Amino acid sequence: MQNDIAEILVTEEQIQARVAELGRQISNDYRDKVAGEAGQSLLLVGLLRGAIVFLSDLMRAIDIPVQLDFIGISSYGLGTESGAVRLVMDLETDIAGRHVVIVEDIVDTGKTLSYLLGNLKARNPASLQICALLDKPDRRTVPIEIKYVGFEIPDKFVVGYGLDFAEGYRNLPFVGVLKEHLYKVVLMREAIL
Repeated sequence: MQNDIAEILVTEEQIQARVAELGRQISNDYRDKVAGEAGQSLLLVGLLRGAIVFLSDLMRAIDIPVQLDFIGISSYGLGTESGAVRLVMDLETDIAGRHVVIVEDIVDTGKTLSYLLGNLKARNPASLQICALLDKPDRRTVPIEIKYVGFEIPDKFVVGYGLDFAEGYRNLPFVGVLKEHLYKVVLMREAIL
């Protein structure tokens, strides 16, 4: 797998250090909010599947009570271009009156998060913020405010640390750029179909 990587954008050590910083920041921002509400905890909502690795490290870096839930959103049509957005798996938790942080692996065009924010805001949470490991602002087509950002990256095709291509590479401990020839062939094949 590592031979398929053109360059490493974010090392394992950089990820670990930044996740620890994000955990401290989130803990400090929500400590008083959840402490004052009996039996309340911060709700972390992970976007399946890409955010699972980041979420699992982030929750361990947060030192206040947290609860987890997951939501599944499909946002890709052919290849890597964002197409229609649809909910494929909903939350089990009622978020009304809860402090919620959406945990996302990468923010690209912003279409997926825009859809999700609208959907979740309608459920009346006490607060709703986004924590993203990676942000690609050059690809943004919909304005999105991201409160907690791990790393801003250039517009490159990245895999690793939960991010995949054709369900592969998620288990790499770093974020790397996939060699172009590996995904171009697949994208051309999909375009023909």
